[in-house]
Amino acid sequence: MSVVKDLSLASAGLLKIEWAKAHMPVLSKIRKRLTSEKTFQGLSIGMCIHLEMKTAVLALTLKAGGAQVAITGSNPLSTQDDVAAALASSNVDVYAWRGVTPEDHKQNLGRVLAHKPDIIIDDGAELSVAIHKEHRNLIGKTLGACEETTTGVLRFRAMEKDGVLRFPVIAVNDAQTKYLFDSQYGTGQSALEGVMRATNLLIAGKSLVVAGYGWVGRGIAHRARGLGAKVTVTEVDPIRALEAIMEGFDVAPMLEAARQGDIFITATGCRDVITEKEIQVMKDGAILANSGHFDVEVNVRDLERMAKETRTVRANVEEYSLRDGRKIYLLAKGRLVNLAAADGHAAEVMDMSFADQALAAEYLIRNKSSLRPAVYKMPIELDREVARLALEAWGKRTDRMTNAQRRYIESWE
Repeated sequence: MSVVKDLSLASAGLLKIEWAKAHMPVLSKIRKRLTSEKTFQGLSIGMCIHLEMKTAVLALTLKAGGAQVAITGSNPLSTQDDVAAALASSNVDVYAWRGVTPEDHKQNLGRVLAHKPDIIIDDGAELSVAIHKEHRNLIGKTLGACEETTTGVLRFRAMEKDGVLRFPVIAVNDAQTKYLFDSQYGTGQSALEGVMRATNLLIAGKSLVVAGYGWVGRGIAHRARGLGAKVTVTEVDPIRALEAIMEGFDVAPMLEAARQGDIFITATGCRDVITEKEIQVMKDGAILANSGHFDVEVNVRDLERMAKETRTVRANVEEYSLRDGRKIYLLAKGRLVNLAAADGHAAEVMDMSFADQALAAEYLIRNKSSLRPAVYKMPIELDREVARLALEAWGKRTDRMTNAQRRYIESWE
């Protein structure tokens, strides 16, 4: 029995899903094969992921492959209630609505795990951590997990290092067809879309600070520059900082950049990137946004403590009036701005990421007897299959090596 905000919203959600599916040809091709083979017949799949229209296409793909699917959202502000209703009307077990409390979220995780999933599709390792902590009776039942995001992969690797991981995990986030496109081009576009939708302000001419120059950060930096912003990158890794310089961006410590920035977007996957000491030197009117998985990159508690008054001035825009008269604006409560204030990544990008998820889930089933509890990279042959299908969908072809060329590159003489 699904628990959603309003089942009457289903018709609007179904239109969204139809639109997304029409622009996700790779996953559609995989769906046809999974449906024909009934790859997941008799299996339960539990999902904790941003519940929006592209995610719905993945959930329905797994269901078409024979799975019983139960899903909840991975962020309190990213669930689209009409999409949740549409999935519930399509015989998917849905436990999600926009604006869940931490208590609601924990309960919804438990509701998904009550279905005793064989496979976990995770975003931030939340279902998997819950299994390891509160639902340990499922450890023997769960064949493995497929992890969508950097934060989740880091958590799983920490679990492996500590010797507590009890089932295999495929690091879907580390697939090239995920991070080169989803993380870079997807977030680059959608994070700025979230900022622009929330504020209705111009990017051109602004000083924009990007915290972190991983694949997400560089995507945001390049798209912001394309919109006419003067971009400064902050980093803790000297190699990434050097990359940013070589690609034409300024690099500075956050405390220094804080004095100059008009807009700040965090993309590190770590906590306390912007704290009281940085806020103290920011310009009046500075805008803070986050594109990392959890709402810990901007220290909201520091901001609340510094403010004498807080008010909502636009949807997804909170104004913090500081005691010295300055105003600082926080977007989407410090949560993922691209999903809380916009629609997330473009369908064509998520097509590849969710194709990776479907193939990773299939891989766990096919290889369940040989995979030990560990974090595994996405097999390169699956990565290349997704790229091949994407090129085919776009009507593009590549060259093929001749036998002579292959012998040449494999020879040492």
